[in-house]
Amino acid sequence: MNLAKGSKMSQLVYTLGFNYGKMLLHPSYRYVLFILGLPVNLVVLLIWQSRRKRDDWAVVQQAVERDMLSTSYRDKLRMDVEEQLRRKHRFFRQQVSEAEFKRQTEEWLEESVQKELKERTFSKLQEQGKQRLTMADTFQSMIDKPWFLAISVIPGCLMYAMMFLYGNPYLKYIFERILMTVFVILGVATLVFTILYLSPFNPAANILGETATQEQIAAFNHVYGLDQPYLVQLWNNIKGIALFDLGKSFSGNEDVTATIARKFPITLTLAVISLLLALVIALPIGIISAIKPNSLFDYTFMFIALIGLSIPNFWQGLIFILNFSIKLQWLPATFNPQNWLSIIMPTIVLGTGLTAAVARMTRSSTLEVIHEDYVMTARAKGLSERQVLLKHAVRNALIPIVTVVGLQFGGMLGGAAVTEKVFNISGLGSYIVDKQFIPDIPSIMGGVIYTAITISIINVVVDLLYAFVDPRVRSKMKQY
Repeated sequence: MNLAKGSKMSQLVYTLGFNYGKMLLHPSYRYVLFILGLPVNLVVLLIWQSRRKRDDWAVVQQAVERDMLSTSYRDKLRMDVEEQLRRKHRFFRQQVSEAEFKRQTEEWLEESVQKELKERTFSKLQEQGKQRLTMADTFQSMIDKPWFLAISVIPGCLMYAMMFLYGNPYLKYIFERILMTVFVILGVATLVFTILYLSPFNPAANILGETATQEQIAAFNHVYGLDQPYLVQLWNNIKGIALFDLGKSFSGNEDVTATIARKFPITLTLAVISLLLALVIALPIGIISAIKPNSLFDYTFMFIALIGLSIPNFWQGLIFILNFSIKLQWLPATFNPQNWLSIIMPTIVLGTGLTAAVARMTRSSTLEVIHEDYVMTARAKGLSERQVLLKHAVRNALIPIVTVVGLQFGGMLGGAAVTEKVFNISGLGSYIVDKQFIPDIPSIMGGVIYTAITISIINVVVDLLYAFVDPRVRSKMKQY
């Protein structure tokens, strides 16, 4: 039992030291590591500097430096540097004074000497089977001592957590994508606010009406902070996004966060149902079209898919309402949360473009892999056509399909406004459209940010699906 515990502790210590060394080599993670474990790193840094003065590097470097001086290396190098500088000046037709020429010579000479000294010292140490003491080596030697590991746990808990996260390629991948998402959201927020700030529309005049006096407009701007400088307003908006407090809307004085939280699920539900419907229809059609290329089935369904890509959402929605609601009276023309039949037409309209895009991509991607060598090898092994298709062909064809689905789903969230307007759905898309002509800055910012967060999460999921589908991606993630 004690042996097993000792082995686990040794493995833990080795893992921490290994991850510490890897993170020090990464410029971004190096600073994060140092900041999160500042007390621990300061102790390690001081011990490292103290030990470094007495390590083999300094002794070997002094010996190499004496050897370089005894062989008149510096004098020979000076002549070479002067000759190269003269050639350079002649080639570029530069005229420099003697003092400037000497200064350039000394700078170049010192740089060359230090570089050569470092290279020779490193080679000499390698010949002796030694290496220069690094901060990672010092940290490894320190955490080998149980008392140091125990003492450093509390002040370095965040650093150790980051090191464990860095050691897991999947968690590291997710963390980096989430961090990128934060920067994307900040960029989107800054861009959207800047466009709204520069907009010629006047929110106060649009809401108060033409009869509003200058005093009333000034009071409105003061209440909502529109009389403050650009940077102050931008900071207040970004701070509100970070704290999930988007304030009150200009029109209606309603809480923006609560309103968006009420409307966003409707848009998301509509998009998710449309996505599932598209996948259920498009994937089988695309696979069958690839199995039977240039057949009547292939031509028919690819022609229908082309039509689906070409039809505008608003026109398709109006045609559906005219035929299925007004003429046939099968389905309600407007959305009603209490009636599940009212969501059929909006989901079909919103999912038509995605269905067509996924069907065409599935066909082309499956056609690319269906004649590959590994598929032919699977057939030669005696596997059934179904096994060959599902386990070998389709799985390798999924990566471009997953990409299209991710991109199209993000487009569906942004393009749901048209469908929501046609079917009178009180979702996030129609909410942003209604607010943009005021412009109601808090409402628009909240709607756009919620949409950006959702699309960013979808992109993270798509990236993870790559690793699930393709073992080559998993291998690269582990090596990263």
